[in-house]
Amino acid sequence: MTEIVRESMEYDVVIVGAGPAGLSAAIRLKQLDADLTVVVLEKGSEVGAHILSGAVLDPVGLDSLVPDWRGGNAPVRTEVSSDRFYFLGEKGDIRIPNWPMPKLMGNHGNYIVSMANVCRWLAEQAETLGVEIFPGMAASALVYGDGGEVAGVVAGEFGLNADRKPGPNYEPGMELLGKYVLLSEGVRGSLSKQVIERFGLAEGREPQKYGLGMKEIWEVRPEVHRLGQVTHTMGWPLGGTAGGGSFMYHAEDNQVYVGLVVHLNYRNPYLNPYMEFQRLKHHHLFSDVLTGGKRIAYGARAISEGGWQSIPKLTFPGGALLGCSAGFVNVPRIKGNHNAMLSGIAAAEAAHEAIAAQRSGDELTSYAASVLNGPIAADLKPVRNVKPIWSDYGLVASLVAGGFDMWWNSIFANRSLFGTLRHWKTDAEATGRAERYESIAYPRPDGVLSFDRLTNVAFSFTNHAEDQPAHLTLEMAEIPVGINLPRYAEPAQRYCPAGVYEVLRDADGGNPRFQINFQNCVHCKTCDIKDPTQNITWVTPQGGDGPNYPNM
Repeated sequence: MTEIVRESMEYDVVIVGAGPAGLSAAIRLKQLDADLTVVVLEKGSEVGAHILSGAVLDPVGLDSLVPDWRGGNAPVRTEVSSDRFYFLGEKGDIRIPNWPMPKLMGNHGNYIVSMANVCRWLAEQAETLGVEIFPGMAASALVYGDGGEVAGVVAGEFGLNADRKPGPNYEPGMELLGKYVLLSEGVRGSLSKQVIERFGLAEGREPQKYGLGMKEIWEVRPEVHRLGQVTHTMGWPLGGTAGGGSFMYHAEDNQVYVGLVVHLNYRNPYLNPYMEFQRLKHHHLFSDVLTGGKRIAYGARAISEGGWQSIPKLTFPGGALLGCSAGFVNVPRIKGNHNAMLSGIAAAEAAHEAIAAQRSGDELTSYAASVLNGPIAADLKPVRNVKPIWSDYGLVASLVAGGFDMWWNSIFANRSLFGTLRHWKTDAEATGRAERYESIAYPRPDGVLSFDRLTNVAFSFTNHAEDQPAHLTLEMAEIPVGINLPRYAEPAQRYCPAGVYEVLRDADGGNPRFQINFQNCVHCKTCDIKDPTQNITWVTPQGGDGPNYPNM
């Protein structure tokens, strides 16, 4: 095979991912030195196209990055007006009072936002400062220097045939080289996975844990809309089958953001997170608001939930992990965007310091020190035991013991009575054998409040060129039917929130075959995380393909 020859471009800093972490890093770099050359690569068709978050934004990161943002046109306008917590049963609910909760759980001073639109606005600020942003440019491979350091990435490769060989319109892409490469790909990024493995960044850390977050945007009747109202729930429909919780945020223009997060360490392989979400909306707390309204968007993505003890080593020769690529989500607060922005700022300051000292290709140790001893640590340390308590002992123990631990940590400077608890298993390893569980009969979606997966995927505006290689790859093609089907009833049929995976059979029920409908993929990464044999690997598709979220 002829060796692929690529042109190259050199920058001071190459940033992969135009999310809150990557864009914050780019802005901060140019604030520190306008002469630095900075490029941001975004695999979505535009900035924001692949951004999905709840989201209630703690503005601490924005305050640090753009202190005068309140006087401008930032799409951060809906301040939280009321904060409600509920424990749900199938027919009823119990409101949990706010007063016994640790102060960190409150949302006073926070804002209901579309993070997709916040990122679009951040991109405008970055470009004004001279940052080059290339949307539709998936970074598909790492480039290594002579000393084994990360020296850049390959981006913009187009025109591979389904067999991964160059087609007639093949474009090899370019090598974008930098003195430092900052990876801010989001949860379970493909390049981040590679550097974590290559440089042993997860050694001595607890396994990363994940949740699957699914979200819909609804336009609701004006008489049921409560601008700024925030509602969180626990309990039904998940109950004892899985951990997680729901949210309902009243945003601008009579829009309501409604969603469910399901912790991916659930055991029952018959559980279907998407159908649990659809069932949730029939509870009166949600149906009273949604009835008579119109769903206008849908999407899903994985969320890093391991917290403090699962953060990998943050630096490697030539670069660093930022934001959700490292896992800075505060699980009980259901927030991570503020920490993503703070990590971008800290990484930029470390890279600027190194470049000013004429360094390149080494480790940005001052970035790691800033994260481990600064405001991100102050946010994550007090809540570090909530997730493992929930995983090992259930929801009630999490509310009681986890809540007490958060209080104790806030009073006694993060000196927990429990120490720092472990996670033990990956989410894939937590999956139980099908023979030990009963299948779950879910109500059929009614097409009014609840919808089937393929109908909803159309509201994510997802598109993939069908002649490109599938970006969902199997290490061994025989495992889904040969191992996962008899042992786990092939859970990919159910854990995927976009209907990508099917087990097809003949009319008589025989001859099972595994089918991957990669065109439906919303890039949530759940398959890469939850597959019990870890046989599925998510890689970047052709640049610009995937969901096209309007204002998630």
